[in-house]
Amino acid sequence: MQLIKLCLLVLMLSALSFSQVPFSTDQFRVFDSNGVPSSIDKIVDAMASNEVLFLGELHDDAVGHAIQAEVFRRVVERYSTDRRIALSLEMFERDVQIVVDEYLHGLISENHFLLSSRPWGNYKWDYRPLVELAKEQKLPVIAANAPRRYINMVSRNGRSALDSLSKDAKRNLPPLPYAEPSAAYSAKFKALMGPSPEAQMGIDKILASQSLWDAAMAEAVYRFLKKHDDPLIVHLNGGFHTESRLGTVEHLLKYRSKTKAIVVTMRYENDFQTFDQAKHKGLGDFVILTDAKQPRSKRS
Repeated sequence: MQLIKLCLLVLMLSALSFSQVPFSTDQFRVFDSNGVPSSIDKIVDAMASNEVLFLGELHDDAVGHAIQAEVFRRVVERYSTDRRIALSLEMFERDVQIVVDEYLHGLISENHFLLSSRPWGNYKWDYRPLVELAKEQKLPVIAANAPRRYINMVSRNGRSALDSLSKDAKRNLPPLPYAEPSAAYSAKFKALMGPSPEAQMGIDKILASQSLWDAAMAEAVYRFLKKHDDPLIVHLNGGFHTESRLGTVEHLLKYRSKTKAIVVTMRYENDFQTFDQAKHKGLGDFVILTDAKQPRSKRS
């Protein structure tokens, strides 16, 4: 009897570890770029005439992750019959695409998928629901990010360091040389890092590594768009990469100028029901403010 109880407890704890904060409209508000109240349905409706939906998150925003899962669910429900839908993730790096594909096709167990794909610490409760829906619906999942080891190379030694990589290694990167960041993005990034001499030390190399991140995700999205008729990609990334339609969005438009994309930027705020023009205007085509009083999502 004690053994049975212990087994049941283990199963319960396992289930809890794979749970996500429930989606609740009481915990967020949706606005358009200018602060006019909007809705999740309007975001989904907008994808009828767009190809890429960028969902820019704060990585520890549990409410934001629940919104992402709900948006993806509704997009799949609405458009999967007629369009080629893919889920694209900053949270997986290009060199594990084969592992992601093996899992989606049922060739390897979830345990081996997690052991081999270097998932983020919050994968099980924040990103797993989307990957599992994609698996269930037989939709591709794009491991979009450049391998971190190469991003680190650039932050230490500059973008030219990538030239010494082998041809096989470069297959996990966007075509070199990747584009320089825009002036607006550069100014925003340097302001984020702070004005102190310590913060600005080596800033150009760090910015180059950030741009590699952006270019890699953009080019991964571009590859899918190029291969399919009437595609629809839902891409998850940290909000800074796409807010104000900079960064990854700019790189994507360099690869494919005709791309039609919608940017959603999520921010948590104590007063999430109030759109602050000075803080929030123009952060995205839609801006979602979530309840900062909710517990943060944590990496294990």
